Amino acid sequence: MINRVRELRTARDWSQGELAERLGVSRQTVNAIETGKYDPSLPLAFAIARLFAMTIESIFDPDARAS
Repeated sequence: MINRVRELRTARDWSQGELAERLGVSRQTVNAIETGKYDPSLPLAFAIARLFAMTIESIFDPDARAS
């Protein structure tokens, strides 16, 4: 699944650690999501969408694969 988390995070000038703190997860989890090594749980995906004031579908594309 491809996502826009890194793009959205860097647009706000947040580090991975800052985003992780806002979401209540580890920096390693944020890194794994950004690199496509980990797909977030549905509650975490909702939290990410709420944080960026976007829909889940506008952040995550379940039909695309990270290369």
